[in-house]
Amino acid sequence: MGVFRKFPRTFWVANTIELFERWAWYGFFMLFANYLTGSSDMGGLEFTQSQKGILMGVGTGILYFLPVLTGAIADRYGYKKVLALAFVIYTSAFVLLPMFSTFTGVFLMYLYLALGAALFKPIISATIAKTTTDETASIGFGIYYMMVNIGAFFGPMVTLLFKGSSNLVFYVSAGIIALNFVLLLFYKEPHRGVVQQTSLTRTFGDIFRNMFSIVKDLKFVVFLLIVAGFWTMYNQLFFTLPVFISQWIDTSVLYHFFEKYIPFISTNYSPAPGVMDAEFVTNFDALYIIIFQIIVSSVVMRMKPLKSMISGFLVCSIGMALTLFSQNVLFTLVAILIFSLGEMAGSPKITEYIGRIAPHDKKALYMGYSFIPVFIGNVFAGIISGVVYQNMADKVMITRQFVAKKDLQLPDGLSNNAYFDHVAQQVNLTPHELTNLLWNEYSPSDIWMVILAIGLGTTLLLYIYDRVINKTKR
Repeated sequence: MGVFRKFPRTFWVANTIELFERWAWYGFFMLFANYLTGSSDMGGLEFTQSQKGILMGVGTGILYFLPVLTGAIADRYGYKKVLALAFVIYTSAFVLLPMFSTFTGVFLMYLYLALGAALFKPIISATIAKTTTDETASIGFGIYYMMVNIGAFFGPMVTLLFKGSSNLVFYVSAGIIALNFVLLLFYKEPHRGVVQQTSLTRTFGDIFRNMFSIVKDLKFVVFLLIVAGFWTMYNQLFFTLPVFISQWIDTSVLYHFFEKYIPFISTNYSPAPGVMDAEFVTNFDALYIIIFQIIVSSVVMRMKPLKSMISGFLVCSIGMALTLFSQNVLFTLVAILIFSLGEMAGSPKITEYIGRIAPHDKKALYMGYSFIPVFIGNVFAGIISGVVYQNMADKVMITRQFVAKKDLQLPDGLSNNAYFDHVAQQVNLTPHELTNLLWNEYSPSDIWMVILAIGLGTTLLLYIYDRVINKTKR
């Protein structure tokens, strides 16, 4: 426990700010995929999977690209000022976003929200890097990652209580992010080195010059590109898994367990009798990390970052692969557990690795570049969860293919849920039986083969990269 006394107060304040920011973000983001594509009678917008993939992939990708710019702005103009601006944008965006229902309107408001997140992101990770040493970095970033996941767990658990009104979901996130205005009073600006006050134009000129200088570092660029594969796989937790669970997974055994032993959960985290909210199931990833992160960090703290990443990415791939084999939610929970163990071993080490090699006076700039693979990963994750998922696994599209094959006649103007129920009636099946029939006939779980291939490919490339780096050092 002595290591915890070595962290300054700013370290703990920054981690608490991170907790509330992630609480607000995941409070809406975990629900976002099903909000965009869900049936209109359940408050969804009924966007296609392809539209969802574009919006979440490109929008979230831009969020993670902008820290390349915003990190340098924070280094130049001060972390505290930029944090305050980020919280203003965040709060207003959460209030405005549910007022739009067209694809263009939602996309533009999501980009505005992404700007607030982009201003925020490199500052906190840079603060953690500046308030830790080589001795405390592994535990420090493990604590940071645990705080991320405490927020990621409690965010959806709170907002799911208000899922009957999509507006309230966003307003709750706005209220949570506003708490950081109070915490900002206790945030002490870490030392940023000697900073010259120049014009914004000059600042951006310096940013792009730094960008080109980093591009010349081929090994670093290759590392960023390889790690993008991990983020492509990881983002399926938010882009694909909630939709897949909602459409295909039988959650009744979990529902009946909670109905018997913890009826509060079955009452408040269920859209219908016998069914658990998909986001509730997916949220077990964050719960596992809260429970096991410090233990895993202690195990891997003496491992070199690249070795830990290789091991973590491989375990993540195994977890993803298990989702292939069953519609039973208990199988899904085991798969999420295995995935989360790999995530805990690998993901924090990415930030730690870049934080170690970054010059002290350019921590935020280099932390900004740590988001480049996340940007690429989000874009590719959007493609997979969009057009690829739509063609391979989307229940709406598969049902329409089934209708065409059977030459069924259905009335126009039905919501997605009503359409599926009408199809079940016409073929004399219950909705549950029709789901099982489509699962067996169209194999929607094959989507996870694509994601497994990405995970294994990333692991292999990082292993080769590590071998090449070690040879270079000898």
